[in-house]
Amino acid sequence: MYRRFGEVDAAESPLYQRIAFALSESEGALSAIEAVPTPKRHPTVILAALHDLVLAGRAPELAAAYAAGDGDAAGGAAVDTLLRMTDAVVAIAGRRKTRADEAGRCGVLYPAIAEAARRAGANAVGLIDVGCSAGLNLNVDRVGITYGRGQTLGDSSSPVQLSCSVVGDRPVPTRAVPEVAARIGVDLDPVDVTDADEARWLRACLWPDQPERDARLKAEMDLAATVPPLLLQGDAVEVLPEAFAHVPVDALPVVTTTWALSQFSFENRLRFLHRLDEAAAGRVVAWVSAEGVGVAPAIPTLGDRRASGHSIIGLAVFDGSVMRAEAIGRCWSRGRLLAWLADP
Repeated sequence: MYRRFGEVDAAESPLYQRIAFALSESEGALSAIEAVPTPKRHPTVILAALHDLVLAGRAPELAAAYAAGDGDAAGGAAVDTLLRMTDAVVAIAGRRKTRADEAGRCGVLYPAIAEAARRAGANAVGLIDVGCSAGLNLNVDRVGITYGRGQTLGDSSSPVQLSCSVVGDRPVPTRAVPEVAARIGVDLDPVDVTDADEARWLRACLWPDQPERDARLKAEMDLAATVPPLLLQGDAVEVLPEAFAHVPVDALPVVTTTWALSQFSFENRLRFLHRLDEAAAGRVVAWVSAEGVGVAPAIPTLGDRRASGHSIIGLAVFDGSVMRAEAIGRCWSRGRLLAWLADP
């Protein structure tokens, strides 16, 4: 597993590639990893646990190798750290899961949320992000986004500036997201970015030879900490009614899912859709999704094949007993490339 991770997954990270190879070649390191529960033995978890120790100042030799970008030194230091601090690595890996919490998805969410508000005639929205983790995407209106052809949306003065390439000839609509009256995250295990240990773990999940991503994540967490969202812990199907209750009556609830529904069983995806339909009995509700082809129920697939390498951007508006669902775009690379399809 570690050899293959180095050859395939870490091919673009010389540092992690050398560490993965070093761990795969050390019987002592592999024996130490076996002390971790089986589901947590994957290289991404163990390497993040080692990185967490580095960021906490508990693995200075490994930190020095990271800073120098020396893959061979990092491989040796990783093995030594794992053997010397096996209990710490086991403890971290056993209670954590890897996270991908960067707000790059905002490039897809921003125009889709603005479109949802336009269709519903809403002057304010309440954002409910399912599978939110740290809730960074709930600040979609507080970041700046540059699209192809120099087009920009959001806050050009924000400390968080993102980019999203546009595919195809149709430009992204220039409508602004209206006032955000509520920011609510729903997750089985939400992350509080105001907690130093939680924030450090999010950084630990990034690869140490990608400093630009680390700097952006820190800026995103600092931004989120200035207006902390309401984080609700639990199964989305069960928690959604509570989330809707926190959205003011004069704001449009906009539920967002970005690559979250693939973690649901098919039955629970249908239950999720039913929850949205139930909420619409008393008010208009919108759902913006970015999911793999065929994952989001009721969202058209445009004839695309599953596992085609891209995702469908969906928009569903629930108004009483009527649901209008449409595929409004395609995206690639977790929102870094966007093809807008909806009519103006």
